[in-house]
Amino acid sequence: MPLCRDCFLWSITNKKTTCEYCGSPKLINHDEINHLNIAHIDCDAFYASVEKRDNKSLVDKPLIIGGGSRGVVATACYIARIYGVHSAMPMFKALKACPNAVVIKPNMTKYLHVSKLIRQLMLEATPQVEPISIDEAFLDLSGTERLHQSPPAETLVRLATKINNELGVTVSIGLSYNKFLAKVASDLNKPKGFSIIGKKEAKTFLSERSISDVMGVGKQLQTRLIRDGISQIKHLQNKDVSELVQKYGKIGIRLSNFSNGIDPRPVNPASVVKSISTETTFNLDLTGFQNLKPILWTLCEKLSKRMKNKSKSGKVITVKFKTSDFKTFTRRRTLNNPTQLAEIIYKTTSGVIRKEAKKSFRLLGISVSDLYGAEDGDHNDFFDLKFNKAKSIEETIDNLRARLGDEIIKKGRSFDK
Repeated sequence: MPLCRDCFLWSITNKKTTCEYCGSPKLINHDEINHLNIAHIDCDAFYASVEKRDNKSLVDKPLIIGGGSRGVVATACYIARIYGVHSAMPMFKALKACPNAVVIKPNMTKYLHVSKLIRQLMLEATPQVEPISIDEAFLDLSGTERLHQSPPAETLVRLATKINNELGVTVSIGLSYNKFLAKVASDLNKPKGFSIIGKKEAKTFLSERSISDVMGVGKQLQTRLIRDGISQIKHLQNKDVSELVQKYGKIGIRLSNFSNGIDPRPVNPASVVKSISTETTFNLDLTGFQNLKPILWTLCEKLSKRMKNKSKSGKVITVKFKTSDFKTFTRRRTLNNPTQLAEIIYKTTSGVIRKEAKKSFRLLGISVSDLYGAEDGDHNDFFDLKFNKAKSIEETIDNLRARLGDEIIKKGRSFDK
């Protein structure tokens, strides 16, 4: 029976194309609609939607959220996307494609606040919510029928309406029997979409999709697969898993499973943060350690603050570079013990920067992975540093900033040129 997304009523017959109660054409129907409970919810052009919500004069205009002329697009509204603008596109290319676009710098504080409110509404639908970014999450609605007196599909329709009515943001929903297919489904009919992939049609549906739709297949692996004659998921479906593992490593198991509609991963509400990062794009290309040094220190302090806020420490520090010709590469260093201190992160990364500083860069970023709790970090001396003194100084600075603001005190290297 079809479900109306406007009045939430179920039609008696499958034959009608509009709701027999309210006349809405927004019907969803599927043979397995009442037997599927794994959903992926993705906000539509999230940052842009929030900005348009808060400024009605932007509603009918192409809107780009991103940095300056040398930055990249964080997101673009659907009007701007008509012109070919997309996330991660360099701003100068985006403005060339859509010169009339309104550009707004990201307001992460505001977006995070809205994200938390959306998460609260999701948790009213089910406690099984696994956030995977600021604007998307997996939900497992198994066992919620008695709570809501409705099947998962109806609960999700009501949730999408509630998010729009209360927070002014629209979402697209994918419903299936596992996370991979729910994620694929949510991308099928954006914005404001609701798509379903059932067990019966999963393999047939997947067979015509590009291998780029398989989660975990990045550009490098995709190039390699295509070189091996694998461009569509159907080319994977009948391959022996041992052959895929031998050729491509552990991801061969995922290639085999996902291509056949198999995904054993549960929705995990306690999903572990795997890394914490920050980066910045420069207004002008920069060369030389002295020019990069104050920027590096600012990034180290910012990253350290994020780690402390999340009560995390980490052992693997990665530096990300983007050159003036848009080539990206990384350098990684592993510590003997986990840290969350800006001073340790800086001492580790400054040597990396010195080695690469002859090149010309447009972007610099740092991240920490192999994470531990804050209590597991910073017990020993590093780099012949008077560790206890350095840690005490940093704690004093953190306390001052917490009371008086981040600008109240800075280290000299913040201003070095």
